[in-house]
Amino acid sequence: MATHSSGAQPSPASKEDGPSHATATAALLACAAALGGFLFGYDTSVINGTVDALKSQFHLNSVVVGLVVSAALLGCAVGAWFAGPLADRLGRIRVMQIAALLFFVSAVGSALAFNAVDLTFWRVVGGLAIGAASVIAPAYIAEVAPASMRGRLGSLQQLAIVLGIFAALVADYIIAEVSDGGAAGDFPWGGSAWRWMFASAAVPALLYGAIATTIPESPRYLVKKHELGRARQVLGRLMPPPEVDAKVGEIVKSVKSDRRVRLSDLKGDRFGLKPIVWTGILLSVFQQFVGINVIFYYSSTLWQSVGFSEGDAMLTSVITSITNIVTTLIAIALVDKVGRRPLLLAGAAGMTVTLAVMTVCFATAPLVDGKPALGDVAGPTALIAANLYVLAFGATWGPVVWVLLGEMFNNWIRTSALAVAAAAQWIANWIITTSFPGMASVSLGLAYGTYAVFAALAFVFVFKAVPETKGRELEDMDSLHAPGHGRSRTGEEPVR
Repeated sequence: MATHSSGAQPSPASKEDGPSHATATAALLACAAALGGFLFGYDTSVINGTVDALKSQFHLNSVVVGLVVSAALLGCAVGAWFAGPLADRLGRIRVMQIAALLFFVSAVGSALAFNAVDLTFWRVVGGLAIGAASVIAPAYIAEVAPASMRGRLGSLQQLAIVLGIFAALVADYIIAEVSDGGAAGDFPWGGSAWRWMFASAAVPALLYGAIATTIPESPRYLVKKHELGRARQVLGRLMPPPEVDAKVGEIVKSVKSDRRVRLSDLKGDRFGLKPIVWTGILLSVFQQFVGINVIFYYSSTLWQSVGFSEGDAMLTSVITSITNIVTTLIAIALVDKVGRRPLLLAGAAGMTVTLAVMTVCFATAPLVDGKPALGDVAGPTALIAANLYVLAFGATWGPVVWVLLGEMFNNWIRTSALAVAAAAQWIANWIITTSFPGMASVSLGLAYGTYAVFAALAFVFVFKAVPETKGRELEDMDSLHAPGHGRSRTGEEPVR
């Protein structure tokens, strides 16, 4: 909302418009920041359609393919680890711009790769950008969103991720269809189709970089940098003006110190870290250990292995991605009404059941030429279970974990704690992605059975250890309690 330089009070009409205008502003800023999530999803999934082409182009075995596919994830872990400290030093916006540049360079480099080593390097560069975006987007969104709608706006990060995945799968499908010979064939404009799949990521990278120059810095960061005037200006766009000074005062109190935050500030008495940091790390690890990214990184190859053609397998992957988008919209509608914990519990239970069904289908299928041959019953059952599994994840663990990571840490440690949790998530993602080809070569039933066990453990973890953050202001996160613990007045120690 604009203020009057004369100091006059806004008219009654402008007072009425204030909350809706502030809400719209917060939503627009959240959408802009979430573009990093779009690139995150696009860049991690675009390799899906290139896997078989890369195997034939560079003569790779399944183990090396796993390493190439997962190489970006190691870069993601490094990018996430350093993004938090960089965001506290340079600001959230500057890190977004750096990530956009790295996304662009990675897209061009991957498209021009001449061997597997070269491609791996450019994928790691892209991983640095993805890791940074995975930290900055949820942190920035949480810091500009009102508490009443922070869950919905925080879920935009996951919506952007799944839209990015969908866009990458559609781009892969179209490029393969118009090329002579699929992903390994020749694209009409010249060069191999798989190279154009990688190059297509340069377009959203440029868009992300341009938009990152137009949005304001986080008010929490500005307060930490003692730029209170600028912080008031940004907050004046996000809440009624009479409330701005009080909010600035709350943020000042929550920041605690003038010095730059360090990773050592995360130390505590629970195996060397604060309990709330461990909660974030384990949420991240379980989000990956349920195996969701196997569906998105290897789905085309997976469905070909059970009898689909390359085109049908890519189309099936697109359908699965659409399912993920729809379920994320469900999460956005529910997260601020139902709460974070109930959604996580429901999702873990649903994933446990659907993964168990997939385990049975693949473990009992007869092998033909070393591959499982799903029959007329097991094939459709496995496909339905896979999509219900994506539904269970997409409506719960996909968006809700990012919401929690963006909001559950206090203002002082937020970006550093989020960086550690996100780095753990990418390492877990790397472990799952790298190990899947080897596990699948032994038995797809073994792979999905392992993920089912982790989904069951995730349910127990949420039930025992994850606090509810629904409706809390960011300045109140120090008083969080694990389930079963009373509030501060009971004398219980908060989860800090």
